[in-house]
Amino acid sequence: MSYDLEYLKLLSKQYPSVDAVSTEIVNLSAIILLPKGTEHFLADIHGEDEAFDHVLRNASGVVKRKIDDVFMGTLSEAEKKSLATLVYYPREKLELEKAARSDQSLAAWHEVMMLQLVQLCRQAAYKYTRSKVRKAIPEGFQYIIEELLHENEDDPMKQGYYQGILDSLLDIGRAEDFIVAIAELIRKLVVDHLHIIGDIYDRGKGAHLVMDTLRRQHTVDIQWGNHDVLWIGAACGSDVCMADAIRVSLRYGNLETLQEGYGLNLSPLVRLALDKYSGSYAPTFQVKSKEEVLEEKDLVLLSRMQKAIAIIQLKLEGQLALRRPELGLGHRRLLERVDLSRGAVEIEGAWYPLLDKVLPTLDPANPYELTAEERDVVEKLRTSFDHATDLQKHIRFLVDKGGMYKVFNGNLLYHGGIPMTEAGAFETFKLAGKALKGKALLDRFDDCVRSAYYAQDPEEKAQALDVVWYLWCGEKSPLFGKSKMATFERYFVEAEETHKEVKNPYYALREDEDVCVRILSEFGLNAETSHIINGHVPVKVVKGEMPIKAGGKLITIDGGLSKAYQKVTGIAGYTLIFNSQGMHLVSHEPFESKTRAVQEDLDMLPTSVFIEKHLTRMLVGDTDNGALLKKDIEALKALLQAYRDGRVRER
Repeated sequence: MSYDLEYLKLLSKQYPSVDAVSTEIVNLSAIILLPKGTEHFLADIHGEDEAFDHVLRNASGVVKRKIDDVFMGTLSEAEKKSLATLVYYPREKLELEKAARSDQSLAAWHEVMMLQLVQLCRQAAYKYTRSKVRKAIPEGFQYIIEELLHENEDDPMKQGYYQGILDSLLDIGRAEDFIVAIAELIRKLVVDHLHIIGDIYDRGKGAHLVMDTLRRQHTVDIQWGNHDVLWIGAACGSDVCMADAIRVSLRYGNLETLQEGYGLNLSPLVRLALDKYSGSYAPTFQVKSKEEVLEEKDLVLLSRMQKAIAIIQLKLEGQLALRRPELGLGHRRLLERVDLSRGAVEIEGAWYPLLDKVLPTLDPANPYELTAEERDVVEKLRTSFDHATDLQKHIRFLVDKGGMYKVFNGNLLYHGGIPMTEAGAFETFKLAGKALKGKALLDRFDDCVRSAYYAQDPEEKAQALDVVWYLWCGEKSPLFGKSKMATFERYFVEAEETHKEVKNPYYALREDEDVCVRILSEFGLNAETSHIINGHVPVKVVKGEMPIKAGGKLITIDGGLSKAYQKVTGIAGYTLIFNSQGMHLVSHEPFESKTRAVQEDLDMLPTSVFIEKHLTRMLVGDTDNGALLKKDIEALKALLQAYRDGRVRER
């Protein structure tokens, strides 16, 4: 490949001499021969912060396996479990040991733990360059940890030096800080890159804590789920998204994310609920699940709040369907089909009795018009969402790190599906008058989400926000993929046939290898070596469903990290791990609690199954980043030749 002389001159500013460019060529040429880093894939967290945090801390069993490798035959099983807990939760484990030991015993334990952690860290760091490890070391310990990692304590000439570092840490009271730092480094090194395949938000109480954890990750990408785009819409100005995000949280008794996490003021909604919905309500508005036991009066209030915001949501949803008929949401205009005089609703030509007939804010003549009180509630909630600092930080991160899909190291990652017809063709959908399908459709939806966040023009932003709502619940949304979201029906109609949400044909067709080959080809991937990594629909392991589909072309990893789905799946989540040796799927047992994990050295015991084993180790040079490094090497070689030819002068 030939390089423009002006480009080489610009490059020479970074590498101003033969020595500088030669050093970088040697460095990059060595890096591409290292084993690739370990990728971890997780999906469908649904706000389960403790289980998610533990899976990250134990790296889906990778930390424990490394402990087994390093200390095989030298530590008992109990000692290995205790060391693992120290890596996962160093601060908490240190406090526990401090309370249980004398000063002398604690100092001796500190020394042993420091030695063991250094040995473990060497094993975790072996596949990385010194430079990469150095950048990962927590601030304040770069020099000390780097020295310990690269010194041989068995060398008699170095034993005193090595021991002197540890003794000094003990002497000056920094042993605990060192243990915390090296435990953090180990956790960073065993997960080189994290992929989140959607649905961070939903019913769980800790979505805000999950987002805090993700923001601390050194390298992460996110493929949005429909719950994620709902919160993006809510934070960016969509009132209907805001109403639905609140409704879902209230339905599951989740005030933690709304109030404790984001400081959202729900008082206006409380007043509306007490003023207009103080009477009876249908059992369908009762809080569905809650780990903590709430008092009856609190449950009643949450149910009334849920009903109040549900009516607001249904009105705003109807308004959107009316102003954007091209989105095909007309079948969700159900309030206009309610006949309060007969206490029934007409759905698809049939009449059904209403479970709840107390609808004081519904005007049959103008069913989608908000009352003055409802408008006031929406305006005040909007102000609260707009000024929720942590929420806005999280949504900015979610937009910037996220996307509708991602192609990474030969794999295609997306949360939901690719809309398809019964015949197996890509389903078309019109946006802005243009019929789109397959990759082009997902790209356009991706643009809309970014416009919803970044657009300065009010009309462009409003149009994009309506599309974000469609992504949450639309029939041809790649993130939802069902015939309807039966919110109204589940609240107001007993007949279960009205509740049915028919999945897009994609979810049956993804079992077909030929279909998956076409999807991979649509995104420019080699179907012989690539995989689709999918979430969204829980794998019913308990009923014999397999997560590996289409002859290994598709792997679905929603295994029930969310407690609500564990009865359906029979397990407590999947992690897909892709390292230099191959790809394997890890299934987890339910997580008890962080407290028990620390006090009893309990772990989420994983079961690992190899999906694909490489005959030879996959190297950095075989990855997407490796391809970029090879291009850099070629450009640097061209600069080196230009120096030698005299076309570019050394500085």
